[in-house]
Amino acid sequence: MQNIYNFTLKELEEKMQPAFRAKQIYHWLYVKYTQDFDSMQNLPKDLKETLKKDYKIQHLEIIKVEISKDGTKKYLFKTLDGFSFESVFIKMRDKKLDENGNVLEGERYTFCLSSQIGCKVGCAFCFTAKGGFVRDLSAGEIVEQVVRLKKDNDLLPEKRVNIVFMGMGEPLNNLDNVAQAIKVISQLDGLSISPRRQTISTSGIAPRIKKLGELNLGVQLAISLHAVDNALRTKLIPMNKAYNIESIIEAVREFPVDTRKKIMFEYLVIKDVNDDIKSAKTLLKLLNGLQAKVNLILFNPHEGSEFKRPEMKKVKEFADFLVKRGLLATIRESKGIDISAACGQLREKELKVSHETL
Repeated sequence: MQNIYNFTLKELEEKMQPAFRAKQIYHWLYVKYTQDFDSMQNLPKDLKETLKKDYKIQHLEIIKVEISKDGTKKYLFKTLDGFSFESVFIKMRDKKLDENGNVLEGERYTFCLSSQIGCKVGCAFCFTAKGGFVRDLSAGEIVEQVVRLKKDNDLLPEKRVNIVFMGMGEPLNNLDNVAQAIKVISQLDGLSISPRRQTISTSGIAPRIKKLGELNLGVQLAISLHAVDNALRTKLIPMNKAYNIESIIEAVREFPVDTRKKIMFEYLVIKDVNDDIKSAKTLLKLLNGLQAKVNLILFNPHEGSEFKRPEMKKVKEFADFLVKRGLLATIRESKGIDISAACGQLREKELKVSHETL
């Protein structure tokens, strides 16, 4: 039985007779967020029966939601084969009203999606690595995360959101399914989330950065850099032995960039590890000539980690050094720090509870 969320509209039209039924189905799936074929009222009964026989809509079950005081929600999904992974709903901005109650600015949301159950990369600072790698998520399982987050938070179909492939897993290790999901998520008759609103975050698999560029999906690129010398980066991200900083920067230089956007370099700031001005100087040289933006992320401590959260004073000094020399740098405001904020933390917590109750 196939996952109905796996298909673009054109692909579904090729499977439907008559083809216009595909657009009706798309409307029920992505505008009405319908979870069963029987509720698709304008479809004939025989087509509904065929759809129920050949396709399945719901592949994910929400088994837990943790809600932060800042409005961030961390979702734990369970798959049909019994595995779990996380997605995050982030409220980036509240609605702003004028004195008469008119809307000046709407809310802004970001969905942080997982692309795999677990991860092969094994970053030293990442909680996901503790659980090991299980399998790739299908394109449909990736798309369904978006549908379920919109539905569960009562977001209107026309409400635009930003998508970041920054949850569990390395997106470029599941590039075929991620690319297909991006195409489905971008469909104008469906979720209609522009590729420019979608960002792939990678730990730096240089050949696949090049392949992603060749696919010309129109998405934004974020590089999880986190260190400015290979010795430290290899300690933090063992995969750096295969794809070092120089190979990543070379691949990034060839990546097609929307002139209105910059390539994001994520830099996880860790106390007494990479938070010094010397590192900032090296980072400035490393990114020279690139259309780049640096996103400084304060490390979120979690159980069993050897690393500590940096002092905000040092992070601001780091950012100011870069900005004064012409490199755009921002400090990412931590979201959901009062809940299981680290990637994989909620999943590991639930697995631990399950094992203790056996």
